[in-house]
Amino acid sequence: MFTQIFNWRTGLAAIAIAIVSATIFYSNYLAKKLAIEETQKIEQWVEAVKDISNPNIAPTNLSGKILIENNKDIPMIAVNEKDSIFESNNLDSFKIKNDNTYLWGKLKEFKKLHPPINWINPMDTLQTNRLYYGESALLKGVRYYPIIQLFIVGLFIIITLIAITTRNKSTENQVWAGMAKETAHQLGTPLSSLQGWVELLKDHIGSEKIATEMSKDVDRLKLVSDRFGKIGSTPQLEEMNVVEQVESMVAYIKRRSPNKVSFGINTFGETVINAMINAPLFDWVIENLLKNALDAMEGKGSINITIKRENTELLIDVTDTGKGISKPNFAKVFNPGFTTKKRGWGLGLSLSKRIIDQYHKGELFVKSSETGKGTTFRIVLKK
Repeated sequence: MFTQIFNWRTGLAAIAIAIVSATIFYSNYLAKKLAIEETQKIEQWVEAVKDISNPNIAPTNLSGKILIENNKDIPMIAVNEKDSIFESNNLDSFKIKNDNTYLWGKLKEFKKLHPPINWINPMDTLQTNRLYYGESALLKGVRYYPIIQLFIVGLFIIITLIAITTRNKSTENQVWAGMAKETAHQLGTPLSSLQGWVELLKDHIGSEKIATEMSKDVDRLKLVSDRFGKIGSTPQLEEMNVVEQVESMVAYIKRRSPNKVSFGINTFGETVINAMINAPLFDWVIENLLKNALDAMEGKGSINITIKRENTELLIDVTDTGKGISKPNFAKVFNPGFTTKKRGWGLGLSLSKRIIDQYHKGELFVKSSETGKGTTFRIVLKK
């Protein structure tokens, strides 16, 4: 699934880059071509104005008049030698009348765009006028088109990725829920049968001890079935003492741990710290974290749990002295199937994160880790 998402993203990115690159290249080509044509039009316009304004030339230059009349798209400003504006064309007439700074602002803008075109006034050969011009709406559109297209393509990619991610997440949630419900269902039938056999053993003289031990294992299986059943539905949260829940799970794991492993719980003197949790699922998370710590230490070391109130949150840190996790794997350890152990499916931490993040609306993450020195997992719950 993650490979599929990666391939989708890579493919979309490649298509987007190709489209935008081709568009930018072609748009730049068109913009340069239009800019050259507009410069030529302005030069022709200036020549036409010279001819019409020259009393020595017969006023029969119809092509020049047509050229002047048809130039309705390229904005321009004419100034004299003292840089005083005496004519402007194709600019906003309303702003010219109502804003004294408009023309001067445009003149400053045009000076940055193109060098001026000079011509000598035919009526006064000592006077040289200058014409500054801007860009037509068409040229501006061609220049800004790639940016608009880039925005549209980017928006399309974002929407597509969100849709794909949402769809995959929905599918993943359905798979998790379906798997959990099916597991709980499959465990239900043999559990009922085992309970019956345990009751028969209790009535059998000499089998009382065996029946008691089997009853413990059956209860454990019932707890596992109950946990899977709750994952497959929406679990109910209740206000419970987190200290008591953690102490109970530490005691359970401690009985099944090597003697060279020590356990410590630090609650900063508090015996009751309440939070909204689902007890069976929360216990499962603590159990997974403790087992993960035991596996990392390979039979010897220490596991310390810190429970602390902080503002509106409850922080639970599980620290071990194991082999640690490399920084690139901080996020990967929660991916389904990721494991560094020779056995197991790599689902424990993934399930734990889902239980805390989705069902308890909290957070579970690797707070810190150093290779060869140990790891700290942090649970954040709302008080």
